[in-house]
Amino acid sequence: MAERPRNEKEEKGRGEKEEKGRHNRADTLIWAAVLIWAGLVLLADTTGFGHDFNWWNTWAVIFVGAGAIVLLAAIIRLLIPEQRWGITGSLIMGFILIGVGLGGLVGWGLVWPIVLIAIGLIIVLRNLFRRR
Repeated sequence: MAERPRNEKEEKGRGEKEEKGRHNRADTLIWAAVLIWAGLVLLADTTGFGHDFNWWNTWAVIFVGAGAIVLLAAIIRLLIPEQRWGITGSLIMGFILIGVGLGGLVGWGLVWPIVLIAIGLIIVLRNLFRRR
């Protein structure tokens, strides 16, 4: 059976899927790192390691670490020209995760205003440096 010729729309859609799939590997690795971090923190808590520290709050440590991983990945993507697309969401998600974690450690009254300021600055900077 002969393969039917593809039209331009099908070719474009196929190219976009291949392009998107290539970039999703990085996202997959980031979220795998977040899961590994969460597992390590839960293991530390289960074995009693975390109980040696006064500041230890298992879920807060998980959220702060997850946010740090997401932010680090976004910063690395900023340094690689082909990977610079779509990092605004990663930056915002990283700050939100860190905010949730820090809220559990130091209190919500201090953390949320700082997180909101950081997210606002990200949006402003994104719009200032957007390619036209």
